[in-house]
Amino acid sequence: MLGLSPWRFVVAFGTVSLLMDFVYEGARSITGPLLAGLGASAAVVGVVTGAGEAAALGLRLVSGPLADRTRRFWGLTIGGYALTAASVPLLGLTGVLWVACALVIAERVGKAVRSPAKDTLLSHATAVTGRGRGFAVHEAMDQVGALIGPLTVAALLAAGGGYGVALGVLAVPGVAALAVLLWLRARVPDPASYETAAAPKRDHTTENPARLPRAFWVYAGFTATTMAGFATFGVLSFHVVERHLLSPALVPVLYAAAMVADALAALATGWLYDRAGPRALVSLPLLAAGVPLLAFTDAVWPVVLGSLLWGAAVGVQESTLRAVVADLVPSPRRATAYGVFAGVLGVATLGGGALTGALYEQSVPMLIVTVAAVQGAALVLLGATWGRRPA
Repeated sequence: MLGLSPWRFVVAFGTVSLLMDFVYEGARSITGPLLAGLGASAAVVGVVTGAGEAAALGLRLVSGPLADRTRRFWGLTIGGYALTAASVPLLGLTGVLWVACALVIAERVGKAVRSPAKDTLLSHATAVTGRGRGFAVHEAMDQVGALIGPLTVAALLAAGGGYGVALGVLAVPGVAALAVLLWLRARVPDPASYETAAAPKRDHTTENPARLPRAFWVYAGFTATTMAGFATFGVLSFHVVERHLLSPALVPVLYAAAMVADALAALATGWLYDRAGPRALVSLPLLAAGVPLLAFTDAVWPVVLGSLLWGAAVGVQESTLRAVVADLVPSPRRATAYGVFAGVLGVATLGGGALTGALYEQSVPMLIVTVAAVQGAALVLLGATWGRRPA
């Protein structure tokens, strides 16, 4: 008998994510100036942070299949979180540029190691709570940490604490997160039992167990398409500052407001997904199409509204998109699917940032029209996913 109800498992895992987002989002908010203070050029900062993000997504193509092959979901989850929890405080202690660069990348490697295994563990409990609602509650709690971390670091720096103190303090939520995670593993050593108890196994005799289902690839195509037409906050914030709509000091406040929209949208679409299935994701292309229409104007309030739409779209991406993967792929291949899905998402996000940035330089109206066309194509692919959701 499992030691926690499915909802308590989801909330406990959400607490772990809240605490760890406190840690690594706090660190990421000052990575640029910290590296610059150690002598890094803008090019070095760009290469290091870019390499970190590439590692966070690309290495999941390895860690996902590894989790499925070894079935060491807890070990990979704990190991990945431990790497992040150790890297951040050490980053505040080092005075050597190359060591700091290695620690920045190591923190992102930790995310790559844990993410497919973590999402698989969470997917088992959400089979009972509802995929959409379970992943949405997890994402909402995650975003609380993403708000607290940068604000805490900013307050400590403003008080004159320096980078060492600001990042050293982040060791506290890191240790707390690992303690909760170890307690959770002791209480629920086999979360797959939630799913097997909730419903009988589906008949997959017509599928090749060595391959991911065709429905997953159709869905991955939808995801890649919608992300290829999604503007990044980097382009949005560039526009805000270059057009003198907000001061640079207010950009983090705008980002924080977008993160609130992120959490609310995750909860709303998660609830809707459990009732309407993948049709709930119609909101994602519509939100993505609305972002450039509002965010790239020359008036403050439309830009603010466009930023909130951007945050809401990110909330859907971070919660409900992950929930659908769990419904499309059977448990034995789910970690692999999450790894592949992250790779698709990473490549598409890179393409979307490059596309929207290049179009912004050429013509904002062209950007708006192109994004609308791309999101229209995404809606067509989403329609193909509707008929492929497992019963």
